[in-house]
Amino acid sequence: MTARRPQRSRDPEGRRAALATAAIEVIAEVGIARTTHRAVAARAGLPLGATTYYFPSLDDLVAAGLAVATEALGAELRSWAERLDTAEDLPGALIGLVEAYLTDRRRARLEYDLYLAAARDPALRPLAEGCLHGFRDLLEPRLGPEAARVVVALLDGAMLQALVTDTDLDGPALTAAIRRLHPR
Repeated sequence: MTARRPQRSRDPEGRRAALATAAIEVIAEVGIARTTHRAVAARAGLPLGATTYYFPSLDDLVAAGLAVATEALGAELRSWAERLDTAEDLPGALIGLVEAYLTDRRRARLEYDLYLAAARDPALRPLAEGCLHGFRDLLEPRLGPEAARVVVALLDGAMLQALVTDTDLDGPALTAAIRRLHPR
């Protein structure tokens, strides 16, 4: 008599979450354009059929991965809010947070990939806009609406340049620019 192999329990939500997390890891490594169902399945340790079962199209899979990244960014912005609320030097504290954020270049590139993908794919725009609005919403109560909008644009541009050139931010220059916009 042959021993019966115990069946693995199926956890649909666990599999869905594992695939979304694997998708974001693959996107971070190879970019959105080179992400495949096969690569995500391999990263998640699941059969290829699981990816298409839970995410029928590659766009669905990519969107799920990007949603994971967006949620993580939202949590980080909430943490930033707590730090900025107690900061004696708001511009200096903000630049410190941005510099710390850029220490994980892989993740930062991933989030900028989201922005670029949203420029081409209207279905992804709500995710990208959520990130952009989250940063602006963080700064508005502390800087005012106009200054917040300008500071977000300034920091987004500075971070993108740092990523493209693989250099550090010019923290003192950015802090000085923010102080001119928010002299308090």
